[in-house]
Amino acid sequence: MDRTARTARTTRTSRTNRTRTGLTALATASIFAGLLVTTTGPAAADKGVADKGAATQAPKPTVVLVHGAFADSTSWNDVIRKLRHDRYPVVTVANPLRSLTGDATYLKEVLAGIDGPIVLAGHSYGGSVISNAATGNDNVKALVYLAAFLPEKGESAVDLSGKFPGSTLGDALRPVPTTNADGSQVNDLYIQNDKFHHQFAADVPRNKTDLMAVTQRPVTDAALAEGAAEPAWRTIPSWVLVATQDLNIPPAAQEFMAKRAHAHTAKVKSSHAVSVSKPGKVTEVIEDAAHAVR
Repeated sequence: MDRTARTARTTRTSRTNRTRTGLTALATASIFAGLLVTTTGPAAADKGVADKGAATQAPKPTVVLVHGAFADSTSWNDVIRKLRHDRYPVVTVANPLRSLTGDATYLKEVLAGIDGPIVLAGHSYGGSVISNAATGNDNVKALVYLAAFLPEKGESAVDLSGKFPGSTLGDALRPVPTTNADGSQVNDLYIQNDKFHHQFAADVPRNKTDLMAVTQRPVTDAALAEGAAEPAWRTIPSWVLVATQDLNIPPAAQEFMAKRAHAHTAKVKSSHAVSVSKPGKVTEVIEDAAHAVR
């Protein structure tokens, strides 16, 4: 007997004008941020890199990386490699870049799917997102801001960008009218391709920034103009890495926000694209935060 059996997005124009004005003095939005090399889903912490024979040690926290505007996931590639080499579980988040409230809600859901302690890191506009999303989450033990915004309640990226001189982002932007899923009219903001290298990543080789310019993900003007909720940095220890050659978010603004949040602060000679140009320093700051809260 044969036993073989097989189965087989109010007014587009007014918002743009307002955003461009704030952004010209700006230090806005965030570059990259792209959340990362390999975008992972909510519960996909890289458990395979846990310490061998560490049964008697406290587990290493999961590092969650959130990119900002004008970037995609690959902006974290070298940071991820270094963290994995040091046996940290890593999750990367694809930041929607549609609205601050919506982006933070999405991140909250990602965080809810991760067991154990978390070190939450954000670049640029991703800093605003992690500040909103981590409030009230007891698993988030440290916040890390990398050339990023640390808004106070009610502040927007546009507000903070205009506090200090030095940003040239506003003049580098290209708005593209678009419609959100709810029918609201907004503008997607891109950095013009021919200005991307100088504006975003002047210390990164041009052959690499040419690719980054093409793969950049836009942020809406509404997201950059939206005021923040109660910030998590009020109750969660924070670390800040200031990029001293940043043309998006003025270094003076980064230092002001770090001081206000009583954050552990370091500086690095870098463009806004700090996770790409200085992945070693970025990893060092993230791991400093992880060691401090273990």
